[in-house]
Amino acid sequence: MIKFKKWIYLAIILVVFYYIFIKNIVLTLSIIASLYIAFRLYKVYVKSKLKKISSSKELFRESELGLFIALVAKVAKADGRVQELEAQLISMMFDDISKVFPDKDKTRTILKEIFNEEKQRDDDTKEIAQSLNTLLGRSRLKRKQFVEFLIQLAFVDNGISADEDKVLREIIFELHINLDEYAAMVNKFENMIKSKQQTMSLEEAYKVLGITKSDDMASIKKTYRKLVRQYHPDIIKSQDKDESYMEQATAKTQEINQAYEIIKEAKK
Repeated sequence: MIKFKKWIYLAIILVVFYYIFIKNIVLTLSIIASLYIAFRLYKVYVKSKLKKISSSKELFRESELGLFIALVAKVAKADGRVQELEAQLISMMFDDISKVFPDKDKTRTILKEIFNEEKQRDDDTKEIAQSLNTLLGRSRLKRKQFVEFLIQLAFVDNGISADEDKVLREIIFELHINLDEYAAMVNKFENMIKSKQQTMSLEEAYKVLGITKSDDMASIKKTYRKLVRQYHPDIIKSQDKDESYMEQATAKTQEINQAYEIIKEAKK
């Protein structure tokens, strides 16, 4: 009798476990299906939003990326000259942004137009930075990433000039980044560049680019551009990365650029 009761209890427990197991599987599958549908709907929404933004230059200009491009133009033209690497990084930035939009070519054309138009103006930096600050909401990380990219852009032509610093300070004030934070970012870039400049020899420069002394300047330049494209700071990717991404990408880009300059000087 006792054994019979044990078997009944065991059967009841197995039935309960089986019921719970089946119920959980159904629930789990329902959750997975719901998440998949939500993800697909979100992708449709994002695609629709991107398509709308890129449908006209006016709409793009008012977007987060459009305002950022305008600020890039302010920093790039602040000292009145565009160095080779600076121009290359801006071109790559256009490529990086265009890739996430349905019509890449049209988007890239809009980006260039916004950049070229804003490069000619120096009276609307404050208003543009204010508009970007509003769109960024409470995101401190995005603010720092945008500012770090602008600082990095200013640094590629051998340091931040007084004019570039003036524009950057106007921007960071409107983005609610204090002077101590700004100084820390600038010091980080300065220390990184000084460290590289003190240690790289001609032999190390060849190793950084992965070339030999017998290579001509045409092939060296081609390799240099390929490496910069591979390692440059990607403003789109940086939004999904931690704060160290921009620093590491910038350090590698600066190292590649320094190696190229050392080799170019030696080849004269």
